[in-house]
Amino acid sequence: MHSFLKTGKINQELQSTSIDIKNKNGSRGISDSTIPWVEKYRPRTVDDVSEQSEIVAVLKQCLEQGADMPHLLFYGPPGTGKTSTIIAAARQLFGDMYKERMLELNASDDRGIQVIRDKVKTFAQLTASDKRPDGKPCPPFKIVVLDEADSMTNAAQAALRRTIERETKTTRFCLICNYVSCIIDPLTSRCSKFRFKPLSHNIMLARLEYICKEEEVKCAPRVLARLVDASGGDMRRAITSLQSTARLKGEEGIEETDVLEVVGTVPEVWLDRMVDMGRTYDYQKMDGFVEELIFEAYSAAQILEQLHEKIVFATDLTDKQKALICKSISICAYRLQEGCSEYVTLLHLLCAIAKSLKD
Repeated sequence: MHSFLKTGKINQELQSTSIDIKNKNGSRGISDSTIPWVEKYRPRTVDDVSEQSEIVAVLKQCLEQGADMPHLLFYGPPGTGKTSTIIAAARQLFGDMYKERMLELNASDDRGIQVIRDKVKTFAQLTASDKRPDGKPCPPFKIVVLDEADSMTNAAQAALRRTIERETKTTRFCLICNYVSCIIDPLTSRCSKFRFKPLSHNIMLARLEYICKEEEVKCAPRVLARLVDASGGDMRRAITSLQSTARLKGEEGIEETDVLEVVGTVPEVWLDRMVDMGRTYDYQKMDGFVEELIFEAYSAAQILEQLHEKIVFATDLTDKQKALICKSISICAYRLQEGCSEYVTLLHLLCAIAKSLKD
């Protein structure tokens, strides 16, 4: 009897705790702290999409007309809002049932010709109602989103062409890619093309400042500016790096060194030492420096990328020296992609820098 009462008391406490969590977070029983910031601050409407003003204006007209929405082709650098834009548009079109009306396939799925013939074609052939469950009107079609479509085979793209023609009355297709040149011409001619440009520095900085305010993260504007520069216009990368840095530091303020550690950016002191080492013309010192740099575990590709930018904007080098060093950097980058040793590649680059500076 005593154990029964004790168990009942525990169950009652657990029940009250779950109610408190539900009331605190709305209708969801999961705390917002478990949601990645990239998803938490994803645009909910087309108007929330940053920077892409021309695309937003066109999509707003399409959303107002509803049934006149064309097939879409979004292309541009990663992290500029391509996937977020189509999800926001679907949310505005279909309300809470947007997940039922949308089929999304990305590069992690098998998207060969068989998937196009089976899964995509089957979904596209299903008819859709022109009303929501609550009685409000909505467009009588579905949306198929093929993310990273430039990784699809030519055979799959050719099979998709016929499916787009047949199922236009019941389905709209949205192709998302980084390189539009990888999409076959018959597909691009059937879609309205929209180019997403990289986000500007001020737009990204304002968004990160807003997230820091909402999450109560202490971060100076110069540190956020450093994070934006390291992200290269990729909002997704910037937000993910900010969350990782905030989790690393806890309640402490985020410093510039913390951002460099998380993002993987090579500190300027290493690049300065690399150029200075090329002026010594001492092979033994260069060999020791490369070993020391390798032990720091920085990405060789990242080193080449930052060194290229440093050389281009250097004021103490002649145009001929810049051209020779940049040519050596491009050769080393190619060798890294082919699987060459990072140690051998960086040592070769240092020797090339020394030869260029000597000439």
